[in-house]
Amino acid sequence: MASRSPKRLHLIIARRDLSGFQHLHPAEAGGGVWTVSVVLPKAGTYRFFTDVHPEGAKQQLTLGADIFAEGKDTFTPLPKAEQVAVVDGYEVKLTGNLTPGRTSKLVLSVRKDGEPVTDLQPYLEAYGHLVALRSGDLAYLHVHPDGEPGDGKTKPGPDITFYAEVPSAGAYRLYLDFQHGGKVRTAEFTAHAGSTPVPAPAKQKEPEEGHNHTH
Repeated sequence: MASRSPKRLHLIIARRDLSGFQHLHPAEAGGGVWTVSVVLPKAGTYRFFTDVHPEGAKQQLTLGADIFAEGKDTFTPLPKAEQVAVVDGYEVKLTGNLTPGRTSKLVLSVRKDGEPVTDLQPYLEAYGHLVALRSGDLAYLHVHPDGEPGDGKTKPGPDITFYAEVPSAGAYRLYLDFQHGGKVRTAEFTAHAGSTPVPAPAKQKEPEEGHNHTH
């Protein structure tokens, strides 16, 4: 099924060590050409992913390519798994475990100054977007949240719920985009599939169709 995002093309960028994450939206220039300005923070090899839904296609298409930024390519070790990520004064708590080959419920809760954020703003027709990349080969997963703004049941925070299925055991880097106060921020986590570093949510249910895109 088509993504609920109004953007026709997404550009996801991450360095091969899973640092330097960016989620951009190129503009269509015509004739199948899309353009966007990109600044790579340091030298090294970056993986570029494009998410697009071709007209008439039943599924979203993802393409990937490596781009090299000239200079000394130093490797940054993957940060250890943590339950809380801090970005611009916001605390985002991750609850849930990744189970290889099975649908996993992940709940990300947003707080600011110790208080729950209950007025998240829609970003690309959702209260959050989650990208997961597997350490090593950078296997890619883009997940849309359970529910959407205006559906009469989904609250604008503090919790954003996702149902994700990772293909294998290993270390993954999770990137949550959320919008508050008119600005989009990205909270980043390291998670290990096949282990239990984070307490699992109490309730489980099957995901709604079309919320998960695995590539």
